Amino acid sequence: MRQQYARRTQVLTSAMALIALAIIVQMTRIQNSPEAAIFRQQASNYAYELRTFYPDRGEIYDRNGHLLAGNKSVYEIGVDLNIVKDPNAIAAAVSVELGKDYSQVLDSIQNPPEGVSYIVLSDFVDVQHAVRLQELKKTLEKQAAEGVRGGLFGLEFKSHPQRSYPENSLASNIIGFVSREGRGYFGIEEKYDTLLAGNPVQTLVPTDPNKAFEIPRVLNGTTLVLTVNRDLQSSAEQILDEALTTYGADNGTIVIMDPRNGELLAMAVTPRMDLNEFWNYGTIYHNATEFNPAISMPYEPGSVTKILTMAAALDSGTVTPDTTYLDTGSILVGGANIQNWDQAPWGIQDMTGCLQHSLNVCMATLSTKMGAGTFYSYMDNFGLGHLTGVDMAGEAAGRLKLPGDADWYPVDLGTNAFGQGVSATPIQIMMAASSIANHGRTVTPHALYAMVRDGRQYDVPAQFAGSPVTQQTADMLSGMLAVSLESEGSLALVPGYRIAGKTGTAQIPVDGFYDSTQTNASFIGWGPVDDPQFMIYVWLERPSASIWGSETAAPVFGQMAEKTIILLDIPPDNIRQQLVAK
Repeated sequence: MRQQYARRTQVLTSAMALIALAIIVQMTRIQNSPEAAIFRQQASNYAYELRTFYPDRGEIYDRNGHLLAGNKSVYEIGVDLNIVKDPNAIAAAVSVELGKDYSQVLDSIQNPPEGVSYIVLSDFVDVQHAVRLQELKKTLEKQAAEGVRGGLFGLEFKSHPQRSYPENSLASNIIGFVSREGRGYFGIEEKYDTLLAGNPVQTLVPTDPNKAFEIPRVLNGTTLVLTVNRDLQSSAEQILDEALTTYGADNGTIVIMDPRNGELLAMAVTPRMDLNEFWNYGTIYHNATEFNPAISMPYEPGSVTKILTMAAALDSGTVTPDTTYLDTGSILVGGANIQNWDQAPWGIQDMTGCLQHSLNVCMATLSTKMGAGTFYSYMDNFGLGHLTGVDMAGEAAGRLKLPGDADWYPVDLGTNAFGQGVSATPIQIMMAASSIANHGRTVTPHALYAMVRDGRQYDVPAQFAGSPVTQQTADMLSGMLAVSLESEGSLALVPGYRIAGKTGTAQIPVDGFYDSTQTNASFIGWGPVDDPQFMIYVWLERPSASIWGSETAAPVFGQMAEKTIILLDIPPDNIRQQLVAK
């Protein structure tokens, strides 16, 4: 009997094992069949969808934390044509709230292109307008539920970010702007467009809201901190605007830089534009060079370049500060007669007097004594004719003609020595002159102070571009420039502070000839001389009150220097030197 039960048990166990094996085989076959693959794909498509996540654009701040460029929410307002009940109500609401033409809105809803189920009525709508429309929609939908017309069913609202500039036109030439397509133009916005925009992330995300935790985290674009001092920038723009009125200039530029590290503290130009209304660009500017003349518009700077000629002559051993020469009022170079600015002789002069009286004949004498090889080698080392590498889009290189160029003539060796026949931007001259103010070491101008990414700040180190002259030459020349300003009682002087600097008055070429009635008036200076903490460049285009830089650009420099000293909290020389001595 027991044997009979044992056989039955074995048979039943074998049958169950066979059934289990058959089930496993069938499951394996189904899982690997083409039908199963299609089913899994359909299930996957149902549970997940491929989406692209765009990060918010990084913000831009000044060095003290003032927001210069940020983001705000705006709305795209459109219509889902599949659920519209009352096109007339939508057209009426949109025309009243957004100022759209009623008949055009109604026609776009009733006669859409074939196959279109959604149309955009307006984009970049401010929050307040969108909120009022949303509230109206809720009210009318309640009435529609009670049988009163069809409400605003089908009216859709899609929020998205838009670039915002809380300071409007302040530092517009430095910042640049972002178009509605999200592309940066000019200045910082274009130069660092990729960093600011961040990296879009494309991934599968669950359609089930309960699985929202699976949505990936997208890092926002990099936030930038600029070297710009917002208060100093505002003061520079105000002083520049007042100067244009006072001296009847067409346009102007004021740039303030720390000559120790190249940090751009302010850069004021005219004209400027409200960055929140960037679509007005074409009505404000004739071409791209006008957006930021400080880096994009080369011009003949005139006598401010005499600083570089004197530096070359001193450094090469051609002269010493005490070297004298007899100024007869003219000199023949390359068969052409070169005269002083006043066409008068100045007699025996040393090198400080040469700078003080801004004598063209002296400079032409120095360049010819050095010879073309030495003179142009120094000018090249100072960076004339080269890009500075300033971190804003649109920089122009200017032009330094060299022997061997088709348009270079022997007379250029004389005229280039006092800034005629040479084109440069203010930022180029400042970079070149920084080697004098910074004890022989050239700094690279830059506007980026730090980058902030994922909660971490990365500071931007100063960069240096060589040493075209020795420290001894640089310090010697700074002292000579300070004496020359003090000897003439320059309008650029600041009580309590020793300043080094040089004026420039350059006639403007018109139809191939220099017009003596139209000039570019410039001044470059730095201080305090023993420890330079600021360098200021002033450029006034075609001043009508006076053609001379000493009477226009120099006093603007003095005014700007006083404001800079206050905002940077620089003690007077005597107090500062006492503190250092302790």
